[in-house]
Amino acid sequence: MVLGKVKSLTISFDCLNDSNVPVYSSGDTVSGRVNLEVTGEIRVKSLKIHARGHAKVRWTESRNAGSNTAYTQNYTEEVEYFNHKDILIGHERDDDNSEEGFHTIHSGRHEYAFSFELPQTPLATSFEGRHGSVRYWVKAELHRPWLLPVKLKKEFTVFEHIDINTPSLLSPQAGTKEKTLCCWFCTSGPISLSAKIERKGYTPGESIQIFAEIENCSSRMVVPKAAIYQTQAFYAKGKMKEVKQLVANLRGESLSSGKTETWNGKLLKIPPVSPSILDCSIIRVEYSLMVYVDIPGAMDLFLNLPLVIGTIPLHPFGSRTSSVSSQCSMNMNWLSLSLPERPEAPPSYAEVVTEEQRRNNLAPVNACDDFERALQGPLFAYIQEFRFLPPPLYSEIDPNPDQSADDRPSCPSR
Repeated sequence: MVLGKVKSLTISFDCLNDSNVPVYSSGDTVSGRVNLEVTGEIRVKSLKIHARGHAKVRWTESRNAGSNTAYTQNYTEEVEYFNHKDILIGHERDDDNSEEGFHTIHSGRHEYAFSFELPQTPLATSFEGRHGSVRYWVKAELHRPWLLPVKLKKEFTVFEHIDINTPSLLSPQAGTKEKTLCCWFCTSGPISLSAKIERKGYTPGESIQIFAEIENCSSRMVVPKAAIYQTQAFYAKGKMKEVKQLVANLRGESLSSGKTETWNGKLLKIPPVSPSILDCSIIRVEYSLMVYVDIPGAMDLFLNLPLVIGTIPLHPFGSRTSSVSSQCSMNMNWLSLSLPERPEAPPSYAEVVTEEQRRNNLAPVNACDDFERALQGPLFAYIQEFRFLPPPLYSEIDPNPDQSADDRPSCPSR
């Protein structure tokens, strides 16, 4: 008999979303199939799967130990989130090459289902960084007698959801700074910077509205700018390695001496980036918005406003609450919001309630005897009539002011 060959070994996941991308969260059930295609009959000892999720960091540093002596210090650390093993065909003993216990697989395509549950505890979001990563994968191993095993590994994505509709992430972020330039014994006027954003939490694809005022009282030409930065922090053996990357930026107009620039909601879009990772003990991913003034020949004046990039977008009610709270707390001298020049009049009474509806609703209400007698008094008639009275005529001027304009107190002179 001529032994067959393994033509292909693949892994497919039962996706939970419409995009056909395997994405899961803590507590979800990961299910799928190991697909095996063989040409001819083969004998198999076992078909196993191994699923694992872990975070790992690694970097090296060169150190001097005296004259002409140097060595490399390795820093590594690992956190395991889960480790699952299962046997789809056969038995656990890989060293047993006896004829007993072999399973015969005939020519063709075969599917073997697998399933396991992710831990209920928080999991770190899948991430690939400069000095570390968070990975989740499933590996299939096909063991045959007297042959090397056939192995295949396939990764899947885990998102630890961050809901930006929480009070701490809906709160506005703001700051103010000032810098005075000095050149030898001469001191120029200050450069001041004030900046504010509506909230702390955003999701990829959103645009951040930046409200800022930059005043240049120095003798130099300056340029206001803004940028989103991602900071990756890796921890191992009591040490920390940090990497800072530019995500997006914008540039304002150059300001000459004595000029002021105001940003009334200047937009900076967040590109597709990894969500913030805040709960992993060895990897941390954070974001910040830096609003700064580029000063030639001197240290820049900058403000750092913290950001959290989440996975659950802003709800409509959250947006309204955030906007209202933000607008009420703004400094209206430099963050004023434009209002429409003339308010729109409401619809007329005839457009809302017809005469037929008004007459029908004034008819007696059919109810039980006791309740009907209670509603036959003058109070109920007044309520019914009042419900369908037309509203007062619309006017921009109060026809019955409480007091005349001459009697109103005037603002004290400043």
